[in-house]
Amino acid sequence: MSIPIKTNRVLIAIGLDLALTLMSLWLSAQIRLWLPFGQDLNAPNVALGWPVYALAVLIWGIVLAQFNLYSRRRARFREESRALTLAVLTALLILAGALYLSFRQVSRLQFIYFGVINIALLNAAHGIRFLRRRSGAARDAWRVLIVGATGIGRELAERIMAGAPGEALVIGFLDDHLPKHTQVCAGAPVLGRIDDAPRVAVEAGASEVILALPRDAQARLLTLIAQMEALPIQVSLTPDVLDLAWFMTRVEDLNGIPLLRLRESPLDGPARAVKRVMDIALSALGLALAGPLMALIALLIKLDSPGPALIRQQRVGENGRLFEMLKFRTMRADAQHNAEHSLPHKRRDDPRVTRLGRFLRRYSLDELPQLINVLKGEMSLVGPRPELPWLVDRYESWQRRRFAVPPGMTGWWQINGRSDRPMHLHVEDDLYYIRHYSLWLDVLILLKTVPAVLSGRGAF
Repeated sequence: MSIPIKTNRVLIAIGLDLALTLMSLWLSAQIRLWLPFGQDLNAPNVALGWPVYALAVLIWGIVLAQFNLYSRRRARFREESRALTLAVLTALLILAGALYLSFRQVSRLQFIYFGVINIALLNAAHGIRFLRRRSGAARDAWRVLIVGATGIGRELAERIMAGAPGEALVIGFLDDHLPKHTQVCAGAPVLGRIDDAPRVAVEAGASEVILALPRDAQARLLTLIAQMEALPIQVSLTPDVLDLAWFMTRVEDLNGIPLLRLRESPLDGPARAVKRVMDIALSALGLALAGPLMALIALLIKLDSPGPALIRQQRVGENGRLFEMLKFRTMRADAQHNAEHSLPHKRRDDPRVTRLGRFLRRYSLDELPQLINVLKGEMSLVGPRPELPWLVDRYESWQRRRFAVPPGMTGWWQINGRSDRPMHLHVEDDLYYIRHYSLWLDVLILLKTVPAVLSGRGAF
């Protein structure tokens, strides 16, 4: 839930962060003189001119705003700190490039001091701000009255309480089917009937009224909205379409008519182009570096057991398109075909797996040929796991939403347990990835894949 934040508070917070950034620059110069590391420098050598300070203010102001550090309040400080630290690191990278092109005389050690001090000071400031918000939460909480106490209304209340504890307060419900004073969830009672909305909203001091009526009560919406129009209270509407939460949706205006577009891919436009460029660059580099190793693995497979070194398996890709996924053979040749049509429950002691195949699976070396699929555009480096067609035929409708993006060599489920996790949880992991897709998430998954593969945990 997006909780409105007062403009004055935002300006004060931005101003404080920029002031702390300038202080960090000044302290970095002083510390560079005090600490006996690196080459001896005097005060004129470490002094920074006003253009450097101006450049820092410009970069930090833009980057911190882009990371939604002021327009979005997070429920846990850990999330706030992670976003803040990532924003500062991004700003430092931009500043490093700018200094390289302009003020190369800035000491590298001094630049490192600046980064460390800036991260520490900004995290301290945001931590204090977070604690102050929590301590004043009961007084300043955004008070929400929900019209409709069943289905989507109850789910909405639970998500508000879980997502912004202390900052958003569900003061109660209005419902025609539950008696007054009935406790619906977490101390939020029924305060009256639906028609009482204008009166109860004023008496309870509501900041926002959310209309969350079931489908059979949708005809009353226009009347309620008209009654609430004259009140100085935010009015919001959520349709009773909770099942659509699994879809990627987008609200679009079609000549004045709002459309809720379903099956919207998170990879439209620039996001798809950036992901594809990263796939091509890294897969080409991977093939160049791993080429000799792949040739050696193919030779060892031929020597270890009769049969082809490389196998092709039909898999379901983006939007349900079929493609042939490449892998190194890890089973006996006579068992490989049957394995592709058997229930996908892996066993650690599977007798069909060859000696070399067990080693290849443990460190995911059998999947190296999939770099070719990535280069061809049939797969991505990061995405949902490629699925077998016969298994997709058994999918329920909600599970098919995982085909909104290309399948990947690695993904959210691989770094969270791999084969150790029950099969039915894989789809939920894939949907989590799709709903939260970003370039940063792809980078995070790629970085976490390295230790996951090296540990061999869950791979067999």
